[in-house]
Amino acid sequence: MSKDDEYDYLFKVVLIGDSGVGKSNLVSRFTRNEFNLESKSTIGVEFTTRSIQVDSKTIKAQIWDTAGQERYRAITSAYYRGAVGALLVYDIAKHQTYENVSRWLKELRDHADTNIVIMLVGNKSDLRHLRAVPTDEAKQFAAENGLSFIETSALDSSNVELSFQRILTEIYRIVSNKALENSGDVIRPTGGETINVSPNSGDANAAGKCC
Repeated sequence: MSKDDEYDYLFKVVLIGDSGVGKSNLVSRFTRNEFNLESKSTIGVEFTTRSIQVDSKTIKAQIWDTAGQERYRAITSAYYRGAVGALLVYDIAKHQTYENVSRWLKELRDHADTNIVIMLVGNKSDLRHLRAVPTDEAKQFAAENGLSFIETSALDSSNVELSFQRILTEIYRIVSNKALENSGDVIRPTGGETINVSPNSGDANAAGKCC
C-alpha cells in the first residue's frame, strides 16, 4: 500500500457555482499550489485528492470540480452522490454569480444528501477595487441558510487552505462524534468508501458556525 493510500477517512467534497468563478483554480491551489491565469472551462467532471491531518487522523479529500455551464447539468446526480461537503463558489466582483447562489443551493438540496456540509465561498477577494458583493450581505445569506462562509483568492492564496481545512474538519467532527455515539469505535472506511454524514449534522453548521 503506497503512502497516498493510507488514510483514516475519505471525504468527497464537490465544488459548484457559475462558470468562471475560479473553482478549478481553488482546487489546483489547494491540491498542487498552482494557479493558471489562462485557466480554461472544465469540461465535464474532474477530481483530485489531497490528504490533511485533523486530530492526528489522516483525512483524504476527494475534491470534485465540474463546469458551471448549463449543458453539463445532466451529470448532477452522479456528481453529488456520496458527497459529504460542498463549496458553493461565487465571484465577489460579479454580482450575477452571487445572485445565482440561491439556484445552486436549491440544486444541492435537491440532489445531494440532506446532511451535506456546505460552505459559501466568495472567491477573487484580491479584486477589492472591483467588489460587487458586500461581505456582510453574503455573510448574512450564509447565516440564514445554515452555511459557513469565507472569502478566498486562488490568485494570491489567501484563505484557500483555510477553507478546505475548515470544511474537512467540520465533516470529520460530525462523523467522529456520530461514530462515538454509535459504538465508541472510530469508523475506518475501506479504500474508496465514502462516509455518509449523520442525520444530526444539521445542527453543526447552523447559523453559519464553522468549526
